[in-house]
Amino acid sequence: MSEHRTNSSKIKFGTDGWRGIIADDFTFPNVRKVTRAIASYLETAYSKDRPVLIAYDTRFLADEFARTSAAVLVDLGWNVMITDRDCPTPVIAYNARHLNSAGALMFTASHNPAPYCGIKYIPDYAGPATPEITDTIVANIESASDELPGSNPSGSISIFDPKPDYLNFIYTLLDVEKIKGANLKVKYDALYSTSRGYLDEVLQNCGCQLESFHDWRDVLFGGGMPEPKGEQLVELVEAVKADQADLGLATDGDSDRFGIVDELGNVLTPNTVLLLLARHLIKNKGKTGAIVRTVATTHLLDNFAAKYGLPIYETAVGFKYIGEKMRETAVLIGGEESGGLSVIGHIPEKDGVLADMLVAEAIAYEGKPLSQLVEEAIQEADGPLYNNRLDLHLTESHKTAVIDAYTQNPPSEVAGIKVKEVGRKDGVKLYLEEGSWVLLRPSGTEPLVRVYMETNSPEKLSLIAQFMESEIAKLG
Repeated sequence: MSEHRTNSSKIKFGTDGWRGIIADDFTFPNVRKVTRAIASYLETAYSKDRPVLIAYDTRFLADEFARTSAAVLVDLGWNVMITDRDCPTPVIAYNARHLNSAGALMFTASHNPAPYCGIKYIPDYAGPATPEITDTIVANIESASDELPGSNPSGSISIFDPKPDYLNFIYTLLDVEKIKGANLKVKYDALYSTSRGYLDEVLQNCGCQLESFHDWRDVLFGGGMPEPKGEQLVELVEAVKADQADLGLATDGDSDRFGIVDELGNVLTPNTVLLLLARHLIKNKGKTGAIVRTVATTHLLDNFAAKYGLPIYETAVGFKYIGEKMRETAVLIGGEESGGLSVIGHIPEKDGVLADMLVAEAIAYEGKPLSQLVEEAIQEADGPLYNNRLDLHLTESHKTAVIDAYTQNPPSEVAGIKVKEVGRKDGVKLYLEEGSWVLLRPSGTEPLVRVYMETNSPEKLSLIAQFMESEIAKLG
């Protein structure tokens, strides 16, 4: 028995795979264990004439973890195709479908800080694994071995380049000539991520004047986080303003989330980008379909859907639920407030490279500054609406008391605004009058309650936040 076996209790699958701290719970023995648990699922779903793909991001040891996983799979008789370098999640997801594979293993902790690594399994339909699949994998973990593989593998390992087929596909979703004609000036911050060599290449092929930053591998992400939010994009914002660029673009560590800066240096919220691109796809590209958003994402999308007579679907948090809907019906755009989206015709997986390029395409079509396009989209959706999120660090007992109270006895009003309806799709969502709403979601991994809210004025937003904090404090 391995000395590491007790560590398996730390292996917890979240909304998108298993993440852990490198050398604490994310260890080589645990990677072997999880790989065998995934392989046990593969045995029930695929034949061994289909290859298993493996990819990894730019993190410390991610490539070595990937090779360790490959050795386990070939020992079990699977043929493995491993990427020739670090790779965006949407790229390996696309190839999982394109190459008729048994799915892909992606080693990434996405936007999390440098000490973390992670592994997610992507089935052959090219989107996040559904709960049924991840539940099966989790159930397999306890009985899976973390031993070293044998010395006579029956499968084979080959190296492949996933980029050409993915880029060829991306160009079919973009109006390359239209973007070329706009001669856009673009600043791109790779944030040391997997999008370098992908997003910059597409921008150059689309005729953009490009300046790139942080486009090399740094396992410490320059001392920051690979998350395309305001505090990480200071340099990008300054470059856009100093050079009067048309826009600034970034991605997170595995390039499934986008970051957008307008020509004035404003970092756009994902809610805003979703609205902007929904309008662009309808108005400029003649597309149609449902709009899908998570419970925590802006209701401006609902207003927009109503205006164009489009179906609107609300899902639990996690792109796997959006991806599931994309596989069931024609979805114009699906996305979440945390910075992921996909569009009609694309894979059911979030893609920061495509999202960034669609914003560039929208500017090219309209011939207007990005800030103006944002204003027009918000006006068309009867906005603006204002959002906030409180991250309340509570004791475990306080967290439980809060969720129990709001689940069993939800309030009839919040800050003087009547509660019209209570939703329990994911946490507890209070739908208020005047289009306002409040969502309470407990963290599954830490003593934390997240409170999301949206309303039609900054003053009201402040009142709702104060009310919720005060009411939650009383339950402690």
